[in-house]
Amino acid sequence: MAEGGAANAAIGGSAITEQDVLKQLKGELGFQPPRERLAQETANLIEACEEIGKRLSSGKSADLTVERIKSLNRTVLANTSVGPKVVPGEIRRHEVSGLGYKPAPAEDCEFLLGRLCQWLNGECFAPPPDLELVCGLLKAIAAHVYIAWIHPFGDGNGRTARLLEFQILLEVHIPAPAAHLLSSHYNQTRHEYYHQLQQASESGAGILPFIEYAVQGLIDGLKNLSKLVREQQTAITWREHICQIFRDKTAGPDVRRQHLALDLFLRRDWVPVSEIRQISARVAEAYAGKTPKCISRDLSILEQMGLVERARAAVRARPDIVSAFQPAGRRAGDANEAD
Repeated sequence: MAEGGAANAAIGGSAITEQDVLKQLKGELGFQPPRERLAQETANLIEACEEIGKRLSSGKSADLTVERIKSLNRTVLANTSVGPKVVPGEIRRHEVSGLGYKPAPAEDCEFLLGRLCQWLNGECFAPPPDLELVCGLLKAIAAHVYIAWIHPFGDGNGRTARLLEFQILLEVHIPAPAAHLLSSHYNQTRHEYYHQLQQASESGAGILPFIEYAVQGLIDGLKNLSKLVREQQTAITWREHICQIFRDKTAGPDVRRQHLALDLFLRRDWVPVSEIRQISARVAEAYAGKTPKCISRDLSILEQMGLVERARAAVRARPDIVSAFQPAGRRAGDANEAD
């Protein structure tokens, strides 16, 4: 939620970060003017995402309508400062420019939104058996592109388009963490994002190149997300394994070695023995006043327990020993990515 909200806001030029949004979700963010505007914009996006999730989980109609798109824009712009001609949730009555492509004339926007909804709800995106996810993904990207092209509102068009994309992805049961990945991809490749929108508008290739660009970003995001999940699973399993081994070892030196094994894992690489004290604050405190011989003795004991391995003057944890506890095909170090 934090990554997706920050990314969606940042594409439009917001300087809010993922860490800011995490604080905001916890009620710990206290921006002062003028940055409070950024917090409000992001709060609106979070509210919209939560509303979409609740709407779908309650079984409400998933059909796309002009009023639904207006409602998303109204939420996006709620309690924010907008231009004098802008009315949140209302079709613009003025012309806009400077977008890199020519948007629709103001008098055509309502009609075009209606035609877009008819198309998206029609037979073109009716999925054949077993292709619901694929058709849903194509539908979501198409909705995004056409909202951006029509540019029906005085402000917040990009955020509205990406929220609509998010909604359609959830409708085909793509999990929320994955459904946020497209916004993150657009933000991480912001220049290419606008270039693809412009090229799709000007070239005769239509939206196919933009779809290829978006799908590749989703694939990359899913691979990274899968890797992150596996790393977290390994970390949890490692921690449980270490705690189990030291369950009945409560003496001071044993506690020190347990913390050393746990914190050494977080470095995920070889650590010079001379830098052991620096791997964490609690390890530094545990070895304060201890000699290098004490550190070497503790490492030897952990090595005998099979928890670390040493090479020359460096040491690292051995998370490979917990791979047997993880699902087949998802073990640490597997070369194959998730399908």
